[in-house]
Amino acid sequence: MKYIHRTISNKTLELANQFPVVTITGPRQSGKTTLCRTLFPQKRYFNLEDPVTRAFAKEDPRGFFNGIGENGVIIDEIQRVPELTSYIQPIVDQNPQKGRFILTGSHQFELMSSVSQSLAGRSGLLKLLPLSLEELSAESAVSSPDTYLYNGFYPRIYQDNLNPTDYYGIYLETYIERDLRQAINISNLSAFERFLRLLAGRVGSLVNINSLTNDTGVTGTTLKNWLSVLEASYIIYLLQPYHSNISKRLIKSPKIFFYDVGLAAYLNGIELQSQLVNYPLRGSLFENLVITEFLKTRFNNGRKSNLYFYRDTKDNEVDLICDSPDIISAIEIKSSQTPSTEFTKGINSFKDAIKTNNVNGYVYYAGNESLVYKDVKYTPWGEYSRREID
Repeated sequence: MKYIHRTISNKTLELANQFPVVTITGPRQSGKTTLCRTLFPQKRYFNLEDPVTRAFAKEDPRGFFNGIGENGVIIDEIQRVPELTSYIQPIVDQNPQKGRFILTGSHQFELMSSVSQSLAGRSGLLKLLPLSLEELSAESAVSSPDTYLYNGFYPRIYQDNLNPTDYYGIYLETYIERDLRQAINISNLSAFERFLRLLAGRVGSLVNINSLTNDTGVTGTTLKNWLSVLEASYIIYLLQPYHSNISKRLIKSPKIFFYDVGLAAYLNGIELQSQLVNYPLRGSLFENLVITEFLKTRFNNGRKSNLYFYRDTKDNEVDLICDSPDIISAIEIKSSQTPSTEFTKGINSFKDAIKTNNVNGYVYYAGNESLVYKDVKYTPWGEYSRREID
């Protein structure tokens, strides 16, 4: 298996030199274990998915931590025994050696709760998503958009040359369904699977609980709970609406995206890359791809998301807003290979609404030509660097 260098490596090592604990969360199979064992080969490794190790940690946590030594320890999937963080706290308070504990987890809400309560100020926090275009381009030339819409970005697909349809079928059964059964009591698994596929069919759309209730026959309260768990498990990403200092009425519901576009394509029934060519949701899947690339850039540099979308009640819309203190980037995302002045309508409407000069306009599209038209920069999708947009 070939190891693909992860951009987040530098930030991980930096935090390990600043904090006694580094906590890395992210989806199942995003590469957390491989990253940690590659960066910290001298540390002992424990995986709490192993039932014997988990039982030991639960029944005798003090004994579990005996003999850690100066090199420290990697504890994988710590959300399986979250109470361990309460035992880590006095250890690092007594000996605040930097980078002694490296923790990973696949459930951000559960883990962040235990970390925030027990390890506040003691742990550096990072999120590792599946591979980015930047990371893959360092290995080989960037392929067509449809290749990535079909393959997605999970490392094992590229490292082991796996068939994406086979991989995502197994991923759905062994990770998503198993983990969610552990997190919540799903009495009707078929209804949950239908709900998940409905979400995939609404990629890029506003969350509409009433519509989802009608389509699944499940109560709105239950669906909201399922949404929260899917978000906590890094399956879906809810892009929030932008509303800062704009007097016009704005849409308040978030938009649905998936942390990995390949999983979204699989849940839409895509079994061959060729099926994407004329697929009705291809544009929405392409939007999902680009948005998560921006998200990966933020997370790989240890930053929080600063991403939103803009839509008012007259349906003036911008696909992505990157909100930074000194500049706002308004970004349209189009799967067309041909640039068009029509792409900038939403950007111009946003500029008029926000009434400020510190807005830069961009169009990320599926073509190959870079150009600037009326202060809007058209950028080919394969130019994966986001350094100019912070």
